[in-house]
Amino acid sequence: MNMIKPIRGFQRFYSSMKASNKIGEYDVAIVGGGIIGTSTARELLNIYPNLKVVLFEKENKLGMHQTGHNSGVIHAGIYYKPGSLKAKLCVQGSKLVMDHCDKRKIPYKKVGKLIVATNEDEVKYLKELYERGLENKVPGLELVESPEGIRKIEPECKGLKAIWSPNTAIIDFCNLGNSHADDFRAKGGEIRLKAKVTEIVESGRTDYPVKIVDKKKHVIVTKFVFTCAGLYSDKISMLTGCPRNPRIIPFRGEYLLLKPEKRKMVKCNIYPVPNPKLPFLGVHFTPRMDGNVWLGPNAVLAFKREGYSYFDINPIELIDALTYPGFITLSMKHLKYGIGELVRSIIWPLQVKKLQKYLPNIRKEDCECGPAGVRAQALGINGELLEDFYFDKSQLGALKDRVLHCRNCPSPGATSSMAIAKMLVEKMTTEFGLNELRKI
Repeated sequence: MNMIKPIRGFQRFYSSMKASNKIGEYDVAIVGGGIIGTSTARELLNIYPNLKVVLFEKENKLGMHQTGHNSGVIHAGIYYKPGSLKAKLCVQGSKLVMDHCDKRKIPYKKVGKLIVATNEDEVKYLKELYERGLENKVPGLELVESPEGIRKIEPECKGLKAIWSPNTAIIDFCNLGNSHADDFRAKGGEIRLKAKVTEIVESGRTDYPVKIVDKKKHVIVTKFVFTCAGLYSDKISMLTGCPRNPRIIPFRGEYLLLKPEKRKMVKCNIYPVPNPKLPFLGVHFTPRMDGNVWLGPNAVLAFKREGYSYFDINPIELIDALTYPGFITLSMKHLKYGIGELVRSIIWPLQVKKLQKYLPNIRKEDCECGPAGVRAQALGINGELLEDFYFDKSQLGALKDRVLHCRNCPSPGATSSMAIAKMLVEKMTTEFGLNELRKI
C-alpha cells in the first residue's frame, strides 16, 4: 500500500511532462511584435474572442525596431495620394489612435504641424498639397497665407506660406503597442518573446495545416498565419514560397537633438513641402513626448537591416543591398542627393544649414547628435520605391490561402496601425473564413 502514492506521483509527473511537450495548436499565428502585429492581434480577439492566437517576436520585448525608433508623430493624412490606402487608413487610423488613447489614458499631445513653403515653387505645390488634404478629408486644415501668419503659430519659423494642421499629434508608439499587447493577453492571447521564426511549412495535418518553428526549435501548428516582420518582411515571406522581390532595403535616418536650453525654439511639428523629384521627405522638426526636439532625419543606406550606426555591419546583408538592381538604379537616379545625405551624415553640422532654411536662428552649437531609426523600404527591381502598403499571399501547397504577409508598411504605418488592423481582420475574415472558426 505504501508504494501506491509514489507510483501515482510518478504517473502525474509523467503525464505533465508529456503534456508540456505537446505541440501547441492555434487558430492564427502572428509573426512580428511591432505596432502592426500588436494592433492586429488585439483586433483579432476583439472580433473573434474564441480564437486561439499566438504572436511571435524575435526580441526580448515588443516594438524594439521601427515602432520604437520612429518620430512619434500621429499624422493627419495630408501628403498622401487621394484614393490610396495610405490616405484612407491614415485619416481613419489617426482618429482611432487618439480615441483609444483617450479611453485608455495613454498620453499624447496635439501640438499641430506646419508644412512650410520657403520659395515660389514650393508655394505652388503647397496649394496642391492643401487641396489634396481637403480631398483626403483631413480635419481642421488651414492655409496660412503670410510669413506673419506663420510666426503667429511658430515665432522662430521663416516661410512664405504654410499649411496648418492642428490635429497632428505626438505620441510614444511603444506605449500604444504595449497597451494593445495587454488587451491581447487579457483576452487569452499568447505572446512568445525571443522566438525568432525560422520555418513556416506544411505540417502534414489537415486540421492544422501550417507548422511554425522558431530558432530554439519550438514547434506549433496553426490554421492560419499573418506576418508583419518589418525589416525582415521579405525574408519571412520567402519562407512560404513568395518571390524575393520587392526587396527590403534598410535606410537609416539620423536625427540631431536641440539642446535643452534651446527646445523652446520649436513648439509644433515643422515639415517641408516635399520635392516630388526626390525619394524622401527631407528634414523636419519634431517635438517629443519626453520634451526633446528631434531634427531630421537624413536618409543613408544602413549596413545591416537593424543597423543604427556605421558600426553596425552585416556583410551579407550589405552586399545583398548593394548588388540589388533596384538599389543600383535608385542610387544612379539620385546620385547627387545620396552623396549629399552621406556627407551630412558624416559631418553633421552641415545638416544644420538645411534646418536654417526654416529656423534661421538655429546654430550648430544649439544641436547635438541624437538617435537613429531604420526604415524598412520595399524597393522594386526597377528602382521604384513602393509608396503604399503592400500585401502578399503564399501560393505554396497547403499554405495557399492560409498565409498573409504585410511586406511594406511605410510611414504613416504607425499612425494607421489600428485602421490597418481592422482592414486586415476583415481581409482574414473573407480569405481565411475566420467566422467559421471557434463558433460558440
